[in-house]
Amino acid sequence: MISIVVPMMNEEAGLPALFDVLIPICRDMGPFEIIAVNDGSSDTTLDILVQYQQRIPELAIVDLSRNFGKEAALIAGLAHCSGAVAITMDADLQHPPEYIPEMLGKWHDGYEIVSAVREDRQIETFTKRLTATYFYKIFNKISEVKIMQGEGDFRLLDRKAIDALLTLPERARFNKGLFNWIGFRLCHIYHPLRERSAGETKWDYRKLLRFAIDGFISFSSLPLKIWTHIGLMCSFSAIVYAIYVFIKTLIIGSEIPGYPTIIIAIFFMGGLILSGIGILGEYISRIFEETKQRPLYIVRQFHRPETEEEK
Repeated sequence: MISIVVPMMNEEAGLPALFDVLIPICRDMGPFEIIAVNDGSSDTTLDILVQYQQRIPELAIVDLSRNFGKEAALIAGLAHCSGAVAITMDADLQHPPEYIPEMLGKWHDGYEIVSAVREDRQIETFTKRLTATYFYKIFNKISEVKIMQGEGDFRLLDRKAIDALLTLPERARFNKGLFNWIGFRLCHIYHPLRERSAGETKWDYRKLLRFAIDGFISFSSLPLKIWTHIGLMCSFSAIVYAIYVFIKTLIIGSEIPGYPTIIIAIFFMGGLILSGIGILGEYISRIFEETKQRPLYIVRQFHRPETEEEK
């Protein structure tokens, strides 16, 4: 069986287009199931899904008790899927379902993870393309886990990879990194990024920044370690400046200290100290969240398809 895992939040407008495209493709693949994860939608997404379940017996619905975020919703879907292979994708059709047969072909060739890479992002704004480019570059520089630019959540996972991913206990999850961290035989396919079928993106720049910070902190300790080097550089600069002042005083005598110089030095060092404390706080907050051991998500109800016996 093939499982299609689709996290959803306020996707009521796009569900007809999604199922119109996805269902015919799935029916040509053999036995399948669709795991729709309702991630705390405030619109009628859940009601529409329940209606579709009457017509699509392969549709199962994981209804979360509130919005836990896309990363948690993906894991909830994978935890409830029963297929030998699962394909994760978005509900807005920016991940084209037409590429699913190609992904399955790679799986039949022996690959255990198939990642679909967005190779044409011209429909996005220049700012978003620029920030995404530098995120991948910086992430790959400071992390041992590498992510290909354009990789997203549209990917195929073999059952072995699914089970491995579900053993990872962290709460602050950065799935793009975790997908690559678990290893297994990986290959890539490429697809253009399409316009959303309906609705608006749920990712504003504030959420994207938070997501990027989660990625950096989850897979690199460099932001912590770099402050040791910054501190040493500041100390060395202070020593050099002290020597300069001492020699200058011996040669031309002392002068009244400049008020602007003092203020600049105070603000500069204060900024460095507060930045270092802020980065340290980010790591400590992750430790705090992990020690509480709260579940990654809570399921209000699992709407599963009826079996023949139940009918």
